[in-house]
Amino acid sequence: MDKGKNYEVKNIKLAGEGKKRTEWAESQMPILLKIRERFRKEKPLKGYTVGMALHVTKETAVLVRTLLAGGANVAITGCNPLSTQDDIAAALAKEGAYVYAWRGESKKEYYENLNKVLDHKPDVTIDDGCDLVTMIHTKRKELLENLLGAAEETTTGVIRLKAMEKDGALKCPAMNVNDAKTKHMFDNYLGTSQSSLDAIMRTTNILLAGKTIVVSGYGFCGSGLAQRARGMGMIPIVTEVDPVKALKAVTDGFLVMPMRKAARYGDIFVTVTGNKSVIDKQHFLLMKDGAILANAGHFNVEINLKELEKLSVRKRKINEDIMEYTLPNRKRIFVLAEGRLVNLATSKGEGHPSEVMSMSFSNQALVVEYFIRNQGQLENKVYNVPEEIDNEVARLMLECKGIETDKLTKEQEKYISSWKEGT
Repeated sequence: MDKGKNYEVKNIKLAGEGKKRTEWAESQMPILLKIRERFRKEKPLKGYTVGMALHVTKETAVLVRTLLAGGANVAITGCNPLSTQDDIAAALAKEGAYVYAWRGESKKEYYENLNKVLDHKPDVTIDDGCDLVTMIHTKRKELLENLLGAAEETTTGVIRLKAMEKDGALKCPAMNVNDAKTKHMFDNYLGTSQSSLDAIMRTTNILLAGKTIVVSGYGFCGSGLAQRARGMGMIPIVTEVDPVKALKAVTDGFLVMPMRKAARYGDIFVTVTGNKSVIDKQHFLLMKDGAILANAGHFNVEINLKELEKLSVRKRKINEDIMEYTLPNRKRIFVLAEGRLVNLATSKGEGHPSEVMSMSFSNQALVVEYFIRNQGQLENKVYNVPEEIDNEVARLMLECKGIETDKLTKEQEKYISSWKEGT
């Protein structure tokens, strides 16, 4: 491990490689570069510190560079023990960010690194899973006094924030970046599906066509995954607990059934629910020999690995990313990436495409600015991203693609804002 004044990373000599990969990501993230150009001129974040717990990837590096250009001090750690790209962590350290992250952190190291970020006393936090802001509320309460806001970009994290608000435990304004239209309609729907299938293919090198895939959860992530899987020639089955989402899956042309039935048919299982023990003890025993299990939700709780460990008569590591479990019935189950976020936790997974992250991280950058501009005016509750930010991100994306849209005439604006004119 390499340590310096502003970093603790695996190998600082990887910085050159990380810099090149970040520059490649920037070529696919034009919206964020436009925001950076304005930030560099206006310095709206000058004098403020942003604490981040995100996947330390080349796309995240583009966001960090943008915040630094806006004048912010940035301290960052990972939000998953296996998702940090070590060359990117090294590059960010060389560029002036405070970086405490490396791939393969232990649970103890993971929480120590969260604390190191919080030692910088952030004015705004950006979370992927809500661990940073939860730690502030439970173990670092002294930081709440100066905390202007907390931004969260995952379904899992938003669930936690809303639970905090419901319990009266939320002591700072929070922003639900996950549900910005320019985030969940593209990042969740397109990014998760493409990157998850890509990671599964790279890790296993199996033929997807003709395989039955069980997708647990039919939100934006799960629905996108089921659609992309069908496009790859797979046979998707959907499991759900929400009747409306289940009905949507049916009308989208998918088989829908409980996991206790789907377990018998699946060749590949992917969980995207944000909940725990979605695949549990009783399901393992029903599965085919050779079933492959992957999780695309944020935390590694969706597949009940503790029960799988207890059931198994043998456990064998196939490679860095695949663990084989042999059950008493002699059937084998293969788990990818320790049940962690498959698109980032596998050694071959790179996460979402840079282009889709351009929109997500543009929301994050503008939300940080929003918290600073509106300090003292926000309540301690979970807000949705303001419509003007969402629309600005969409407008910038269209502009970068050279696409024009229609504009309402004054007559049309009047018509849709009035109740007086009928047939």
